[in-house]
Amino acid sequence: MSWTIRVNDQDVDAEPRPGQCLRTYLRERGWFGVKKGCDAGDCGACTVQVDGRPVHSCLYPAVRAEGRSVTTVEGLAKDGELHPMQQRFLDAQGFQCGFCTAGFLMTTSALDEEQLTDLPRSLKGNLCRCTGYRAIEDAVRGVRHTECPAAGQAVGRSLGAPAGPLVVTGTARYTFDIEVEGLLHMKLLRSPHPHARIRAIDTSAALRVPGVHLVLTHHDAPERLYSSARHEHPTEDPDDTRVLDDVVRFVGQRVAAVVADSEGAAEEGCRRIVVDYEELPYVIDPEQAMAPGAPVIHPKGPESRIARAENNVVGEVHGEIGSVEQGFAEADLVYEETFRTQRVQHASLETHGCVAYFEENEESGGERIVVRSSTQVPFLTRRALCALYDLPPERVRVVAGRVGGGFGGKQEMLVEDIVVLAALRLNRPVKLEFTRPEQFYGATTRHPFTVTVKAGARADGTLTALQFRVVSNTGAYGNHGPAVMFHSVGESMGVYRVPHKKVDAYSVYTNCVPAGAFRGYGLGQVTFAVESALDELARRLGVDPLVLREKNIIGPGEHMLSPGGEEEDLHIASYGLDQCLQVVRDALAEDRSAEDAPEGWLVGQGFAMSMIATGPPGGHFADATVRLLEDGTYDIAVGTAEFGNGTTTVHQQITAGALGTTADRITVRQSDTDVVRHDTGAFGSAGTVVAGKAVMKAANALAEQIVSFAAEYARAPRSGLRLTADAVECEGRTFTLKEVFEAARERGVELAGVGHWGGSPRSVAFNSQWFRLAVDPGTGEIRILRSVHGADAGKVVNPMQCRGQVEGGVAQALGATLFEQVLVDGRGEVTTAAFRRYRLPAYADVPRTEVHFTETSDAIGPLGAKSMSESPFNPVAPAFANALRDATGVRFTEVPLLRDRVWAVLNERGIGTDTVARGAGPGPEA
Repeated sequence: MSWTIRVNDQDVDAEPRPGQCLRTYLRERGWFGVKKGCDAGDCGACTVQVDGRPVHSCLYPAVRAEGRSVTTVEGLAKDGELHPMQQRFLDAQGFQCGFCTAGFLMTTSALDEEQLTDLPRSLKGNLCRCTGYRAIEDAVRGVRHTECPAAGQAVGRSLGAPAGPLVVTGTARYTFDIEVEGLLHMKLLRSPHPHARIRAIDTSAALRVPGVHLVLTHHDAPERLYSSARHEHPTEDPDDTRVLDDVVRFVGQRVAAVVADSEGAAEEGCRRIVVDYEELPYVIDPEQAMAPGAPVIHPKGPESRIARAENNVVGEVHGEIGSVEQGFAEADLVYEETFRTQRVQHASLETHGCVAYFEENEESGGERIVVRSSTQVPFLTRRALCALYDLPPERVRVVAGRVGGGFGGKQEMLVEDIVVLAALRLNRPVKLEFTRPEQFYGATTRHPFTVTVKAGARADGTLTALQFRVVSNTGAYGNHGPAVMFHSVGESMGVYRVPHKKVDAYSVYTNCVPAGAFRGYGLGQVTFAVESALDELARRLGVDPLVLREKNIIGPGEHMLSPGGEEEDLHIASYGLDQCLQVVRDALAEDRSAEDAPEGWLVGQGFAMSMIATGPPGGHFADATVRLLEDGTYDIAVGTAEFGNGTTTVHQQITAGALGTTADRITVRQSDTDVVRHDTGAFGSAGTVVAGKAVMKAANALAEQIVSFAAEYARAPRSGLRLTADAVECEGRTFTLKEVFEAARERGVELAGVGHWGGSPRSVAFNSQWFRLAVDPGTGEIRILRSVHGADAGKVVNPMQCRGQVEGGVAQALGATLFEQVLVDGRGEVTTAAFRRYRLPAYADVPRTEVHFTETSDAIGPLGAKSMSESPFNPVAPAFANALRDATGVRFTEVPLLRDRVWAVLNERGIGTDTVARGAGPGPEA
């Protein structure tokens, strides 16, 4: 009896394996548009249509598809024409990284008219981490945002992403969307203990499992210590990590790796490894970890660059400007409070993973290893792998396909080191792909912070003193720990003009899942504390919180002083903070959203502001090359990875403007260590202001080369030449770019411009966020009545794309403000290792945020542009908490602001409809 299903109008007769889900069945046959996001039916990235109905293929048994018609995103287009919904997503740019897009398309293209009227219900099975959902809604509604500007007019216009057609057709290739012959699969055995020494490890039974080729333990790993964090200067991070260690320091740390013909065999091999552990004392709380007598987590010497290993302090900063004691004595009111922020998962829908395989190196004539990885930092990863395994750079190539979300989580080397070790041992291709649970306990989180703020002010709201005590829980390893701590107390304090400032900050080891880089890089945590504290100080003084900010913020050209040390290359190269605050003032003046609050609910409004450096300190390097090609088009080679940050589009637009052409005549090669000499990576808000500046320099250099060569070729004065979209015009004559290329080639001249930027000096960007909320005192439910954001992005290169970054940043921050929380138990074990236990914002949770850009032009950024990828996240939590304070009279000092927490506090204090008038807010603190 034959077994057949029809996939995208093609009959497929291969029977599935017992228990195989439809997702793996389809992907094994090349339908890579079907994505793996959770394997639990929670995210919708794997959605396909079976007989026209959308299903989560990770839960759908492949055997049930027998005799049915299955459509994947690759099958939506017919006869070369996009499906109408694909075209809508393209026109509205209803995606950023695009990893979720196929799932959304398969859901929305199946909706009937009634379902389209209730998108919150219809889209509840699909998650997006990037967009904030508004662009997706616009796509479904048929709203067009993309433009097609004339030649040379691309900058400042809303061009669509170059990869857009590939994203909506499911042909964009992410990390694992390739076929590798002879591929082996790796699985990791992880520690069940928070702290233990491995006395012995027996792998013999694992090696007897059919299909197992290799088991790696600490005996096979290099002794060399390193950090999983990736920075341009490796000394920013402590060297405290081994590929595989004989001491484990958190529940979930990798203990051994099994490589086999299949994932099933590798998993069985892991189950059969026998480990003899000597359990060691552990500590979960960072204050306890610093106390005398606490277990020492990393007893290492000064060569590891740990500040005080004996006290578990990986890094610390202490400093004072003026005298805070004097400043508080001069104050009419002093407010002091402790604020806490939680662990948050990056929750990029594409998990960490990589594939390592071998290819012939044409340049050297030998074999080299290729690492295809979901990474934000391909060049830094190659450098780390070369150092770890004593390999010359020409023997290692690192490639990032299209990356399915990052948010800082992929500024790490969490998989490449162990996969390369296995591939080198076996001389075979090896793959490791994290499961969704592994992403929670085997990757990194945002740093939990405890911040005590003490602020003093005179009666008119003038600040006299500001003091922070910051404790950051970096977890079991110090990757990014010192840098996040240092950054957190920089711009958050430097934005205020206060004569007396003091900081004491600590980054502390504990036996918990390691923290790492996360959007905002520590600023979001401390901004929550300081902006909440200053709002409370203003209310207690009877001063408008907006007026207090305006009275104390730094102005154009002023120095940003922080007790942690002045960063000499950081400047206010353009100033839009006053405009960001005016956005808030304008919203307050014309707002009528309180009228939409249900009867009996408490209504309040609040805002917060933030400042962020447009790039990391210490240098962030990018090289770019722009070439004229034989067919008269252009090619950009730049190393920055694309993961929805939109840098590819920006680089096209900058080049199109410099060369007087259109974006469709420009291709971009990127994220490949074969492309250019070096690129630090796509982190620290550097895609536009660093790589973009390198591209601008290269494009300008090429424009000059083309015109100069054409003038010489035409024997005409250079001043009379003009570069157009596809030609050079010269005193009534026209030379096509094809002719120019051919003439240059005949003379042995390559028309290529090279650009470099080192990331210094740096400017700053500003943001403001304002909310009006309604709170049900009987249940703790909170509704966002209105959300308004002011963004100082300098010259906005792509308004649609930049607005999407703001909307996505606000949405992600709302998740962290309202319900996202990685929980650990008393042993430090993560207990929320699934999306259904870790709630991400869904379509119904996210309001439409009104985004207002300031009118500024930066003196440092390319064409006046500034960064706007991280910064929208930072003011959201304090703005929300300030609005909640205005509505209820209660100062909430800890996030997330879970509904049950809010209700419990209001109920305990007797705050409800009987004591507070609707829409008035309680006024003084209850």
